[in-house]
Amino acid sequence: MTVETTMGASSAQRGTEAAERRKPTPPPFPAFHAPGQAEVVSENSLVHRELSYAIAVGFRRLSMDLWLPRRVAERPVPLVVWIHGGAFQLGDRRELPPTFGPDSVFRLLNQAGIACATVDYRHSLEAPFPAQLHDIKAAVRYLRHHADVLGLDPARIGAWGESAGGHLAALLGLTGHRADLEGGLGVQGHPSSVSAVVDFYGVSSLNDMPPMTAANDFMGPALLAAVPEGVSVHPETMLVGGSKDPRVLDAASPRSYVTPDAATFLLVHGDSDGLVPLSQSELLAGLLQESGVEHQLVTIEGADHCFFFAEDQMDRILALSVDFFRQHFRLP
Repeated sequence: MTVETTMGASSAQRGTEAAERRKPTPPPFPAFHAPGQAEVVSENSLVHRELSYAIAVGFRRLSMDLWLPRRVAERPVPLVVWIHGGAFQLGDRRELPPTFGPDSVFRLLNQAGIACATVDYRHSLEAPFPAQLHDIKAAVRYLRHHADVLGLDPARIGAWGESAGGHLAALLGLTGHRADLEGGLGVQGHPSSVSAVVDFYGVSSLNDMPPMTAANDFMGPALLAAVPEGVSVHPETMLVGGSKDPRVLDAASPRSYVTPDAATFLLVHGDSDGLVPLSQSELLAGLLQESGVEHQLVTIEGADHCFFFAEDQMDRILALSVDFFRQHFRLP
């Protein structure tokens, strides 16, 4: 009896194990979505809209639009990641500053034979730094992962941003070798480095930013009015979760990451910027110089933030930036 009981239990166990093996395995939680079909938007551009490059639990889906050039001699094509501004509190991947022509950045890059990914990222009240950098890095990894199907050259990727986006573009160009800053979102196993950066009036040192007031810049009142009651009015403090610790602010500042391994930089800044002083770009240019990094600082005379009051120079400014990428990527 003892032997029969033991044998019977063993047979039942084997049956359970076989049933478990037959049970279908549920798919893993999606970390990102594959690209769909592009739509034709002009004679120069195809656009993949709403590409979900990372899915972060507890947050909105992180998306990008990818503008691909139609008229190119050969593929794969180089790529520039466009990062919008908005004091880390506002902004959208589809919106350019009012001084820029509609879709001008995306269109001009496509006309030059360069793809453009315009990327959303979490704002400072959604998540503190380094979430924003993690998001942008996840976007670059996504684009490298899907480079073959999208016709992109993973070896030729740059970044271009304005204001808060300039800050993030600079960080992207300075931290490609920092595994500790990659984050765990989206695609893994690809580098997030870029080889060229255009930084429009970005912050280089959060500890050296003047307080935002209604008086120091004509854009100040609108930004101050948009900040919820009880929340810091200073974008640099909001970025780091309200901390005023100089060490925390330095950890979110591009100045802290300059090394000889940095990307090539073009810094463009107005000499009358009342929101982000020209000294911020001068500081970063000096550190790049000390590290032997190829760079150029272009000062726009009479320009405030977003190049307000220098609108007549916008065509030149944008052409200068596109030419910087064209030369870096060795395009005709």
